[in-house]
Amino acid sequence: MLFLGIETSCDETAAALVEQTGEGKRLRILANVVASQAEIHREWGGVVPELASRQHVRDICGVVERALEQGQVTLDAVDGIAVTQGPGLVGSLLVGLSFAKSLAAARDIPLVPVHHLAGHIESLFLHNGELPLPSVVLVVSGGHTSLYLVPTAGVYMLLGRTRDDAAGEAYDKVARLLGLGYPGGPAIDRLAQHGNDRAVTLPLARITHRDRNAPGAAGTRDFSYSGLKTAVLRYVEHRKTQGGWPLPEAGLADLCASFQRVVVESLLDRLFDAAHAHGAASVGVAGGVSANSRLRADVVARGQRERLQVFIPSLALSTDNAAMIAAAGIRRYAAGVRAGADLNADASLNL
Repeated sequence: MLFLGIETSCDETAAALVEQTGEGKRLRILANVVASQAEIHREWGGVVPELASRQHVRDICGVVERALEQGQVTLDAVDGIAVTQGPGLVGSLLVGLSFAKSLAAARDIPLVPVHHLAGHIESLFLHNGELPLPSVVLVVSGGHTSLYLVPTAGVYMLLGRTRDDAAGEAYDKVARLLGLGYPGGPAIDRLAQHGNDRAVTLPLARITHRDRNAPGAAGTRDFSYSGLKTAVLRYVEHRKTQGGWPLPEAGLADLCASFQRVVVESLLDRLFDAAHAHGAASVGVAGGVSANSRLRADVVARGQRERLQVFIPSLALSTDNAAMIAAAGIRRYAAGVRAGADLNADASLNL
C-alpha cells in the first residue's frame, strides 16, 4: 500500500510517499519533501498567516511533483491520500485540503483526513516500528505541548496540555526578546550548549489542579510557560536598569542555558510522572521541539535511570513533515476512515 501525504498546517509545505509492505506491515519512506518558509517569516519575527497561505499556493504543486520524482512512482501507483485537516492556521490548512480533495476526486483515490498531532505521534512508529504499549507520548512544538496516553496503536488519550504558551512558542518569544531572530528554538539551543544552566534562577508555574479555587479538584499534568517567559523579560528589564545590557556573549549563553534547563525539566517531569502513573511500557517525545539537543539527551538519560524505553523520531521527522501524515493516514485507512468532498479544515480540531 502506497500513500501520498500532504501537510500544510503552518509554514511548511510538505509532501511525502510512505509505503506499507511485508507481513509485519512495516512502513518505508520513499520520499519526504519539505519547502520551508523560515526565510519569509524571519523578518517578521514569526509566522504571518496570510503570507504562509500564499506561499503554500505557490509551493504545493512543486513539492508533490518532487515527491513523486524522488519516489520514482506516478499517481497511478498511489493507493490513498492523507492530508492534515487540523489543527493549524486555517488558511494554510485549506490550501493542502483543497489540493488533496481535488487530486483525490480527479484520480478516484481514497482521501483520509489526519489530525496534525496524530501525525507527530505516528512519527515515532514510522521511525522506530511498533512501540511497546501502553506508551505515554509528549508532543511538543511551537503550537502544541500535550501529553497523550497511547494504550493501543491508533488510540490517543489526552492527559495534559499547556494552559497558555506552548514550549516552542516560549522559545520563539524569548529568542525575540533577546534579539536572536526566528525561529528561536535552534538559536537558543546553540547558545545554551556553551552556558551555565544554573547561572540564572528562573521560576516555573506549578499547576496542581484544574481550578485552584475548586475544593477537592483533581490533580493535573498541564503545562504553563507564559510565566517563565515573563520571568526572562523581568530579568532583562532589571539588567537594563542596572546598566548590564546588552549581555556579554557568556551571559547570554548562561541565560539561554538556564531557560532551556527549566523548560526541559518541566517537560520530562510530567512525561515520566504520567508514564509511571499509567504503567507505561515506554515513553516518546515528538514534535518540532523534540529536535532540541538537550531534550533528546536528557530524555534518553532519564529513561535509562528510570528503566523505561524511550523513543524519539529522527530529526527529519521531528519538525512538520508529510511522511508522518501519510503514516497516520495509513493507520486510519486500515480502520476504515474515509473523507468526501465536504471535508473542511478545522483550525482547532480535537484529538
